[in-house]
Amino acid sequence: MSKSQKGGSYTMPATPGSYPTQEEADGKEEAVRHQPERITVALIRQSADDLQHLQDKTSLSKTDLVNRAITLYEFIDSQLRSGQDLILKDRKTGETQLVRFL
Repeated sequence: MSKSQKGGSYTMPATPGSYPTQEEADGKEEAVRHQPERITVALIRQSADDLQHLQDKTSLSKTDLVNRAITLYEFIDSQLRSGQDLILKDRKTGETQLVRFL
């Protein structure tokens, strides 16, 4: 996710590996991408069902969805650890809710 100034928006790339390497960011042409780390996980039934439902709704691959989930979790965790709150706002009513992770 890329961060903007206070109160700004956050953008997550559509596919994994779309982040430039440091060499690419510095304008060097011969940058080498790192090989992705492969893991095997056993999902509980609810998580497997949720993953399939998300894949059906978004047309993203399971790999893309898992990468996004991990990136989102890391972002939320770092914000909460730095003293920020996670607040959801209903666009229609303006009602807000504080989200807590236990």
